[in-house]
This record gives sequence, structure tokens and C-alpha cells, in this order.
Amino acid sequence: MKKKISKVLVINSGSSSLKYQLFDMDKGRRIAKGLVERIGCGGPKDHTAALDQVVADLGDAARGIDAIGHRVLHGAEVFKDSVKVTSAIMKKLEKLVKFGPLHMPPNLGGIKACEKIFKGVPNVAVFDTAFHQTMPDCAAMYAIDPKYYKKMGIRKYGFHGTSHKFIVQEAAKFLKKPVSKVNLVTCHMGNGSSLSAVKNGQCVDTSMGLTPLAGMVMGTRCGDIDAAAVLSIMEAEKLTPAQADNLLNKKSGLLALTGSSDCRDICAKAAKGDKQAELALEMLAYRTAFYIGGYNTIVGGADAIVMTGGIGENSTEVRERIIGRLGALGIKLDAAANRKSHGVTAVLSTKGSKIPVIVIPTNEELAIAQDTVAVLAR
Repeated sequence: MKKKISKVLVINSGSSSLKYQLFDMDKGRRIAKGLVERIGCGGPKDHTAALDQVVADLGDAARGIDAIGHRVLHGAEVFKDSVKVTSAIMKKLEKLVKFGPLHMPPNLGGIKACEKIFKGVPNVAVFDTAFHQTMPDCAAMYAIDPKYYKKMGIRKYGFHGTSHKFIVQEAAKFLKKPVSKVNLVTCHMGNGSSLSAVKNGQCVDTSMGLTPLAGMVMGTRCGDIDAAAVLSIMEAEKLTPAQADNLLNKKSGLLALTGSSDCRDICAKAAKGDKQAELALEMLAYRTAFYIGGYNTIVGGADAIVMTGGIGENSTEVRERIIGRLGALGIKLDAAANRKSHGVTAVLSTKGSKIPVIVIPTNEELAIAQDTVAVLAR
């Protein structure tokens, strides 16, 4: 008989930080949350030391943890669902570091640290890419020589999958439809943003690609760009691939356009007449509307458009700009509802709109905990 999983620790391990949340799954509530920063740069020397600090911070709450769920960036095509980590699984995970050289090492470092600190407690890897594995080849493949897919796995994988999956389940409940029959466009909008086309509860397309760089205009990422433009910049500036990667991932997007990656700052600047801030918000709204329109077609007509993430849940200004561009879909903004909605489930469109626009708060950590329980119950 399998042990009941009641107390689940969720770990989101980055290169210099470690976020954690502890859940009581019997009561469906969070017990504690926290953040350890400056790992390896003035704070804890490594992830094991960071986990020691987590245990100290949790105190008595650290006792009796039944399982640990880890956010892992990339499962490639090897892992199509969450998985219990064993030595054999870890070897496979280490081979996927090439798909996420910045994120995967700390993700795996967090797992290894938990194996040392919480001896005998099962660890489960929950992948950002897993939800998107149902994409058909026509959406996932790139129009380049197939040898690059066969040799290197170059294709679209998508990210934020845990959030998109959670939102699909919550939207189905809200719409009173089975998950298997719900068609949606889900918009995870924050410092990193992605949209997904969901048909019959499954992802059929998503805006991020091989890496999280593609798609939307984001806080520090450029999103979609002509590859030749990148080559031109590299040649003119004599950039190495690593330098170009840094430029596109960390020094582009809203930050490059306005000097800030925080949407709240940009909205404030735009309200004061800053033309660059205004342009940035219009670019963000345009790109979002562009994807919503296309994905609505792909799913054969969405039951709803769902917004989530820090911007999607809270930015009345950005939501207004996006919804204002969706008139061709028969959607009209309920301005009063939009002003009132901050981090709560709400309908932002008018009753007469052909497709409802709904805000649903995401909870990636709870989703990871739920997946952890489900995997260990199999």
C-alpha cells in the first residue's frame, strides 16, 4: 500500500536563489513560503547550504515532509509528464542540460540538495515543457533541415506549462465544462509571458519555442524577431553567441524600450506622456492580440480567453489595451469589472461579448504539489 502524501515541499531552484512553499495537501492550504537569495555570491555557498537555511526557516514545519516537488525547466521529448526522480532519471535529466544551460543546472542542483538533506523523501520533477507535448508537428517543427531536429532536438517546446495546465483546469471548472471539452486561449503574462492554444483540454500551440525567448514582448526578452536581424547585430557589434544570447534574453524587451522591465513603472511613465513607454505598451498589446486572434482560429473558436500571471491578473491598463484590440472577435471590455479586478477570478468582458475574457489567478506551486501527489500515487 502506497504511503499517503500529505505534506509537500515545492522547490523552485534558480542559479542564485531558491524559492520554496510548503503545502498541507489534506487541507489544501499553504503552510509556509520563503526565498533564499545570493546563493554562491555572498549568501549560502551552494544549494545544499540553501536547503539547510530552508530547514532552519521552516523549523518544526520541516518535520514529516512526505514528498518534494521541483520545477524543472526542460523535459525535451524525453519527459512528457512529471516523474519521480531516481538515479536513472537523474542521468537522463543531466543529458538535457544542453536545452537549458542557465536554468537546468540549478534545477538539478536543488534536487540533489534535497536528496542529501531530506534522506528517503521522494523527489518529483515537474517540467515547464510537459503540458505542450501534445502539439502537432505542424506547430512544433521549424522549417529548417530536419537533420537539426534529429541530431539536436531543435523544435518548439514551450514553457510555463505548469501554469497553463493549472489555468485550463480552473477555467474548465469556471465554465462548468469537462477539461476534455474546453477550448481556450490562455495568456500567462508576467516578466516572462507566453500564450497557449488549448483544444479539448490539450495544448495545440504555444508562443515560446526551443527556449523561452520566442513569442511575446517580455520584461527583458525581445520575443519574436527576424533571425537575420540578430545575425546583423552580431556581425556589426562583433558579438559572440553567448553575448548575443545575453542581449536578447536580458537586455531587450520592455527594458530596452523603456529602461524598466516592470510594467507598473512603464504604465506610470506612459500616463505622464512618455512616448517610449506608450510605444512599449502598444507593442505588448498588439503582440498579445495577434496571438489571441490566431489561436482562437486554431482551436476552432475559444470558449474563453484567460489571463493570468502578474500582468494578466493585475494590470488594468495592459488588459484594457489588449481587449480593446479584440473587437473583431465580438469582445468588448467591461471597464468597471476591469478596474475592480486585481488578483481574483473575474470576467472582464461585457455580457454581450461572443467570447468571455476571464482573469484566473495562477498557482504554479500548488500545481507542482498536486502533480507530485499524483505521480507518487501511481
